[in-house]
Amino acid sequence: MNLAHIHIVLNHIPSLGSMAGLLLLAAAVYTKNDALKKFSFMVLVMIALAVLPTYITGAEAQRAVRSQPAVSRAMIQVHQNAAMVTIVMMTIAGTFAWFGLWEFRRYSRATSLTTTGTLLTTAASVGAILYTAGLGGKISHPEIRDGLDAGVTEAAGWREPIELFVSDKAYTWPAAETVHFIGMCLLFGVSLLLLMRMLGVMKGIPFQAIHRLLPLGILGFVLNVLTGMLFFVASPGLYLGKNSFHIKMACILLAAFPILYFTLFDDPWETGGNKNASAISKFAAVCVFGLLVAVIIYGRFLPFLS
Repeated sequence: MNLAHIHIVLNHIPSLGSMAGLLLLAAAVYTKNDALKKFSFMVLVMIALAVLPTYITGAEAQRAVRSQPAVSRAMIQVHQNAAMVTIVMMTIAGTFAWFGLWEFRRYSRATSLTTTGTLLTTAASVGAILYTAGLGGKISHPEIRDGLDAGVTEAAGWREPIELFVSDKAYTWPAAETVHFIGMCLLFGVSLLLLMRMLGVMKGIPFQAIHRLLPLGILGFVLNVLTGMLFFVASPGLYLGKNSFHIKMACILLAAFPILYFTLFDDPWETGGNKNASAISKFAAVCVFGLLVAVIIYGRFLPFLS
């Protein structure tokens, strides 16, 4: 099984999962069922995480199939355009959904603003995902292309204009790097505080106080995703085909699970002032910090690794 095959498997998760999450959230709002709303938020967060490997494996699949005669290289570019919009929109929807989970843990309910934001951004994401999926099917299936598709050329792609913009403007890459490092500092700082508290270094501080800072870490993650996508589109050769890049992406996704643990579960929440954290909370904190350090290391040395 290669990455192109994995992409074929993965691309069903965002399309079907986002529709399921949207329907669940709409039903929760209509029935005023907080338990169902919380579950739908969790589904949407997981779907948002699944979009990232779907996009990356899609880029790898492009390298594998673009030379085949039956494949439309123009449709690949259009599909990539739509996929870029989709990942940005789903990241925003997933952020709203995660914040809803954070509010449930802190206030036992999600505000109407968060719920409405999640509903609207998810609805927009569903439309974008379905459109992207439809374009993906046209890449290697000429029987489903229509007359307008024949006029699409490779010039429709965004990669080259973005690459030229980043390379021609001396301030673009440094500015994006600055934002990227700010996001990483937010992530690293929150995870370090979390690690120290769970290991008993700051034992007098209850977990509820650290919990207030988790949205800053998520903000850092969103900044990293958006600027990281800019780097990826501008210079895909730096990332594609490298096992080190795949390991970095895997570490990012794995780190999401212990973060969800600290967002959702009662065990860390019950760690009050001058109280030791449980063994599982300590393990989760070590996992978050360790995986984040791995992301930083692989990101820094990516140009020198294969």
